[in-house]
Amino acid sequence: MAAEQDPEARAAARALLTDLYQATMALGYWRAGRAQEQAEFELFFRGCPFGGAFALAAGLRDCVRFLRAFRLQDADVQFLASMLPSDTDPAFFEHLRALDCSDVTVRALPEGSLAFPGVCGPLLVVQLLETPLLCLVSYASLIATNAARLRLIAGPKKRLLEMGLRRAQGPDGGLTASTYSYLGGFDGSSNVLAGQLRGVPLAGTLAHSFITSFLGTEVPPNPMLAPAASQGPMVDLAACVEAWLDRVCAHLGLGVQEPHRGERAAFVAYALAFPRAFQGLLDTYSVQRSGLPNFLAVALALGELGYRAVGVRLDSGDLLQQAQEIRRVFRSISAQFQMPWLESVSITVSNNIDEEELTRLAQEGSEVNVIGIGTNVVTCPRQPSLGCVYKLVSVGGQPRMKLTEDPEKQTLPGSKAAFRLLGADGSPLLDLLQLAEEAPPQAGQELRVWPRGAQGACTVRPAHVEPLLRLWVQQGQLCEPLPSLAESRAFAQLSLSRLSPEHKRLEQPAQYRVALSDKLQALVARLRAGGSS
Repeated sequence: MAAEQDPEARAAARALLTDLYQATMALGYWRAGRAQEQAEFELFFRGCPFGGAFALAAGLRDCVRFLRAFRLQDADVQFLASMLPSDTDPAFFEHLRALDCSDVTVRALPEGSLAFPGVCGPLLVVQLLETPLLCLVSYASLIATNAARLRLIAGPKKRLLEMGLRRAQGPDGGLTASTYSYLGGFDGSSNVLAGQLRGVPLAGTLAHSFITSFLGTEVPPNPMLAPAASQGPMVDLAACVEAWLDRVCAHLGLGVQEPHRGERAAFVAYALAFPRAFQGLLDTYSVQRSGLPNFLAVALALGELGYRAVGVRLDSGDLLQQAQEIRRVFRSISAQFQMPWLESVSITVSNNIDEEELTRLAQEGSEVNVIGIGTNVVTCPRQPSLGCVYKLVSVGGQPRMKLTEDPEKQTLPGSKAAFRLLGADGSPLLDLLQLAEEAPPQAGQELRVWPRGAQGACTVRPAHVEPLLRLWVQQGQLCEPLPSLAESRAFAQLSLSRLSPEHKRLEQPAQYRVALSDKLQALVARLRAGGSS
């Protein structure tokens, strides 16, 4: 099976991004004559992350691309041969060279669904897929869920930007975090590669280093700027800024020498490069006595030429309080100099923002418009792993179940279907797992189900029924086009909008119910009683 020839495909995991025991088990299956036995695995998580009651399914697109590109190259096989016993039959390595995923089938939730994907095919192949698929799904789903929580806190009006590449766990982690934070509800990222490969909207301005690199003695090679409408003579922007600085300082009660010359020179240089997208980073020196008046002088000079400054950023101090004071000054200057657009200039904040600080910044009356989050979205410090698992549920059409002393680690046997049962208002009642051979539940039909964690059965009558698992890959062939990242992002927001408020609570939420059908519950009981399949 050939890999898709596009830039995004080059970001797929390599075939040997796996654990050694997958290769040792592959040899064991092959020696036992079981390499081609049909088997089914399920990839799932045992508990929702961050103490919440929901998770977003993510990583499907990466998994499908990995499967379509999966081949062991000669160098891969030679390396495995060096790791396995020296007397291993060479025919096994020829078998590995011929492996692809042309007999693999994948059923899964669409990306952005509130989260049970299943993978079936030849036993040896689907065993080899365990580690890479877990790697591709676990972190992506964790990031998407973390981003969704942050979006719920911020509300729909605040813009959220992911800017955590420098804090990410390596380049692959950085690309994954930028991609799936966008799917989870962020508005964009600073990660240029995520923009190139995944189509994530990009945002970025300037750092403190740009500002501190200027002393104020620098002379721009060309300080002249034409009016925005390209009519009229060019203007010396630096000289115009100095004239406006006198007026701004007089209004604010500052001495004209107080704003830092180097900072002002940096702002002028940036404005000359980006007159239609000028932004100022205000806290390199003093926000009130330097950054803000310098920004206003440049913004007003640009405004005189028909340009509109687009924003300011704060990266230290009490962000909420400073934003309120800056907005007050914007309104005052706007009225004083008849520049009405200045009132609504965007205020962006950043600086190690976590859920608690985000709650504060998103409160009623906050003047913050854009919030940049890095470490606390890409590293998920509250829970750095989702804990996905990949378990065998069927071999040769016969159910398999892991029986262990730890009830939480027991698995659900058999090939299954999954349905979301909805109430009359469209809100979810519970998710139902049943054996694939069973007839699908019907709207209006009373069902006896066995909620997980409950002592017994209950009845439910859904007004609507939605199948959850879709067939994405059958016998190695893509069954339908994969949604774009933007489409999956929109679907994630739709999924969350249908979830009840008690399930969306970030602290002590009501647990979402998952139930088993009568027939699946009976199979579980039979296998538990028998101790094996």
